[in-house]
Amino acid sequence: MLRHFPPVNVAYSHRKRDYFIAAFTFFCVAVCLLSDANGSLGKQNALGVCAWVFLTGLLLGENREIRVQVVIAIMFATIGEHFASPFMGGYTYRFGNVPAYVPPGHGMVYLTAVALGRSGLFQRYAREIATSVVFVCGVWSVWGISGYAEQGDSVGALLFCVFLAYLFKGRSPMVYLAAFFITTWLELIGTAVGTWKWAAIDPVLGLPQGNPPSGVAAWYCLVDAVAMGGAAPVLKAAKSVRDWLKSAKLRKSAYQGAENE
Repeated sequence: MLRHFPPVNVAYSHRKRDYFIAAFTFFCVAVCLLSDANGSLGKQNALGVCAWVFLTGLLLGENREIRVQVVIAIMFATIGEHFASPFMGGYTYRFGNVPAYVPPGHGMVYLTAVALGRSGLFQRYAREIATSVVFVCGVWSVWGISGYAEQGDSVGALLFCVFLAYLFKGRSPMVYLAAFFITTWLELIGTAVGTWKWAAIDPVLGLPQGNPPSGVAAWYCLVDAVAMGGAAPVLKAAKSVRDWLKSAKLRKSAYQGAENE
C-alpha cells in the first residue's frame, strides 16, 4: 500500500527553495482571497496580473518538465472551473465568473504541492504526515455526515474516499499530501470570507455537500495527476517536432547544396 512512499531511514536534503515556494504561496493565497472578499471586478483583474507575474517568477527556477506540468495543470483546472462553477453551479464566485487570478493561482497551488512533496520535511516524515492527514480529513468527513454539521456533506465523505485512493494507490502520494494542505488552506479561507460558496446540493450527484466539502482535496489531486501524467507525452511530442524540423532543415540544406554543385 505504501510502495510509492519514500524509503525510511534516509537523510533527505532540505532545499530552501521548496519551503520558500510553499510559504510564498500560502501567504499570497491568504492575501488574495481576503483582498477579493469585498473587492471590485477591476481588483480581481489586478490580482490576476500579480498572480501571473508571481507564477512566472517562481517557474524560472524549475526545469522544463515542471513548467510543462504547471501549464497542463492550469489548462485542465481552468476548463474544470468554467464547467463546475458558471455552467454546473457546483460552487459560485461572487460575480458568477471565474476570477482572473484563478488560472495562475492553480499553477501556484500545483507548484507548491510539488515543492512540498519533494521537500526534505515531507520525504522524511511521509508516513507521519499521511497518518495525520487521513485522521484529520477522516474526522472532518465523519462530522459532515453525522447529522451534527450545519450543512450535510455526503459529497465530502465520497471525495475523502477518492482522496484515499489517490494517496495509497497513486504514484505521487507526497504531492497529494502536500495538495491537501494548500487546498484546505485556500478553501477554508475562500469560503469563510465569501469569495465563493459551494452549493448545498451537488448538481451532479444530488447529494448534500459542505462549504467546502471535507474531501475537496481530491479534486485538486485530479488536476495534479493529469499534470504529471500529461507532461511526458507533451515533451515527447515536442521533441519529435523539433527533430522533424531539424531533419527537414538538413534535407533542405543538402538539396540546396546539390543544386549549387
